[in-house]
Amino acid sequence: MKNPPTAPALDVDAICKALSNPVRREILACLREPQVHFGDQELPLENGVCAGKIDAHCELSQSTVSAHLAVLQKAGLVTSKRVGQWVFFKRNEPVIEAFIAHMNAQL
Repeated sequence: MKNPPTAPALDVDAICKALSNPVRREILACLREPQVHFGDQELPLENGVCAGKIDAHCELSQSTVSAHLAVLQKAGLVTSKRVGQWVFFKRNEPVIEAFIAHMNAQL
């Protein structure tokens, strides 16, 4: 007998903190439709979006965007994948959906 899928672990406070910053909300919004915002990326978007593309889109320093991505990743809102020297980021849709469902149920 199969086990039912488990809901992703949620750190609601970390997610709320991550979403409290407009730059991080913008990053998440752009990652929702990577083909629209990062369509010029050479590698397939299935890997995610290269951190350098996110830096350029935000028009902020690499270190600032890196810090924002670290907060998003710690909260579970994005995942990362290293390919060679590059790091690619994607939205973590199961966590985002679970957070929205949690908020709908609680508020």
